[in-house]
Amino acid sequence: MVSILPARGTEDFETMAGLCRKLALWDAEAVQPYGVSAEDVMAIFHPETSGGGLAAKFGAPDAMAFIARSENQPAGCLAFDRFDDETAEVHRFFVDESFRGKGIGRALMGAALGEIRKGRSRTVLIHTTFYMTSAVAVYESFGFRPCPPFRETPEHVRHTDVFMSLAIRSS
Repeated sequence: MVSILPARGTEDFETMAGLCRKLALWDAEAVQPYGVSAEDVMAIFHPETSGGGLAAKFGAPDAMAFIARSENQPAGCLAFDRFDDETAEVHRFFVDESFRGKGIGRALMGAALGEIRKGRSRTVLIHTTFYMTSAVAVYESFGFRPCPPFRETPEHVRHTDVFMSLAIRSS
């Protein structure tokens, strides 16, 4: 049985931090064949993996984090926050490899989009990388499509960038 619940307290955000550290380590290893150092990936894309830092960012108004558990074991996480007045951005999407292929990523994305739709956002943004193929497949299955870059990244990592967006309500 899989449960998807919002992260609420210190224990939840510490659980999320553990999952985010696994994501960071996976990302640092997966990027190696593409000429980007593990150190750069950690510094640029995973600077904050403490429970307190995650709680401050995703416990704020217009932000939320979700944790997936399978048989009470942490299985994955996903968070979003406000990008601007009409836009939300998804972050920290990760499913532990021992739980992949069980629909957990889709369940996390469904929970997050359901919550985002309750707010004032009209668009949801995602900044990911092409080698995160499973995540990109989940995004595409929910209707996300490539979009122009919405933030600058260092030139030596741009070849890995994928920017996607989803309109969730019309203007």
